[in-house]
Amino acid sequence: MNPSPRYQFGTHTLDAADRQLWNVDERIDVNARYLDALILLVERSPHLIEKDHFFNTVWQDVVVSDNALSQCIKELRRVLNDDASEPRFIQTVPRHGYRFVGNVSLVNDASLSATTAIPSNPALQSTKTTTASRLFAWWAAWAAGGALAGLIGGMLYGFGLSSPEAGVGTLSTLLVLITLNVLVGTTGGAGIGAGFIAGWTLSKTTGQSRALWLMLGCGAGGLLTGGAAKMLCLDAFNLLFGKAPSGMTGGFEGAVLGLAIASGMLLGERFLEGPRMSARMAGALGSGALTGAAGLALSLSGGHLMGGSLRLLAESFSESRLEWNALMPLFGQLDASRWSEAALAGMEGLIFGACLMGVWGWVCRRISD
Repeated sequence: MNPSPRYQFGTHTLDAADRQLWNVDERIDVNARYLDALILLVERSPHLIEKDHFFNTVWQDVVVSDNALSQCIKELRRVLNDDASEPRFIQTVPRHGYRFVGNVSLVNDASLSATTAIPSNPALQSTKTTTASRLFAWWAAWAAGGALAGLIGGMLYGFGLSSPEAGVGTLSTLLVLITLNVLVGTTGGAGIGAGFIAGWTLSKTTGQSRALWLMLGCGAGGLLTGGAAKMLCLDAFNLLFGKAPSGMTGGFEGAVLGLAIASGMLLGERFLEGPRMSARMAGALGSGALTGAAGLALSLSGGHLMGGSLRLLAESFSESRLEWNALMPLFGQLDASRWSEAALAGMEGLIFGACLMGVWGWVCRRISD
């Protein structure tokens, strides 16, 4: 019979098979993922474990920021009574990762049966793999987040642009603009979500930078979705009306928003996550803030989001009953201006980014539960 391995360092004993950590005869409770990280460090001691390897092994079923790993190492040092400035067990290798520097000895417990003898950590060998159902749930969450953003935007435009004097009723305007915005929002969310999932999968497959792949994936998803949607819309207008407004939102705007969503999520988790704010909430706030800023910048540089595209439509068709100036009192102005449209674009971006990341985070939490 092969005995089951136990690792001993200092006064601590780590049972990889039974997933238990002891200090002399006292069992220490450790978060399951943190224990996975400790087992990985100890089993690979004294070799360097790079950050991406931690993410691809310990957090392979979720997307987290570098701060999650930092918190993990901080907690492990606490339970091991280790000091980051003078490490006895876990050493930080700046900008690269961590290594276990403690003197590790292998202790075999012959009293355990062969059926329980496992040469290494089963949780890391047969860990939770990302299934097709999980990826579909993620993609559906991004699409639902886009639909929610479209619903909010549609209600804003529907109530703001209804004009009974021009023969456009509130209810009919509301229904039309909600439908249009939900369709656009759902399509945009689904496209960026598909890019996010592709980037996440590629980062795990290649072992390359997670942040880079997520930003590239979201940017590419927004570019392709926005470009395809604009092409279809322009073709439809040309076919039905013989002309189409130029400058409507499209691939460039989609790419910028996609990049802003991924970047905002990563920055939010990095700088906002803490004891009073979860990583999901921090990511949603970061995405909302950065996509809001992106929407503002796009409008000021000549680009258009949904609101600007509606204005172009109203100006392109002389018989349109869409009274765009009806929205301007919201910004303290009677007529449309560059700054008021930019403020509206910033509001759109904020709602879009926060809704996408908020719904995705909620779904992730439900799946984990």
